[in-house]
Amino acid sequence: MARTQARRPPSNCPVCNHRLALTRLSCPACETELSGAFAQCEFCVLTNEDREVLRVFLASRGNMKDLERHLGVSYPTARARFDGLLAKLGIERTAAPAPSRVELMEQVARREIDIDEALRRLNTNG
Repeated sequence: MARTQARRPPSNCPVCNHRLALTRLSCPACETELSGAFAQCEFCVLTNEDREVLRVFLASRGNMKDLERHLGVSYPTARARFDGLLAKLGIERTAAPAPSRVELMEQVARREIDIDEALRRLNTNG
C-alpha cells in the first residue's frame, strides 16, 4: 500500500458550518473499521502555523522572547499570536496582576523582555 501524505480533515461542516463529529476510525494496515461517537483532539482545530507557535513556545519553556525571535516579530505581535492560539483552544486568558518592578527587572535579566518593554509596562501599570 502506497504511503500518502496525511491530510487534515475539516473541523466544520461545509454546508452549515457546525462542528463535525468524529464517528469512524479505520486501520490502514488491516482495514478494520470502528464506528461510534469519539472525542476529537482539542488541538486539531489549530492550523499548522498555530501548532508551530505552540511547539516553539513549549520548547522554550514558555519564554515569549524566544517565541518573538522565532516568529521575527515584536513582543506585542508574538503575544497576540499566542493569545489567538489560546482562544482557538477555548482557553481564556485571565488578567494577570501587574508585575512589580522587581519582577520586571528579573524578566529583563532573563532576557524575556528588553528594557524598553519593562519601561512601557511600568508606565502603563503605574
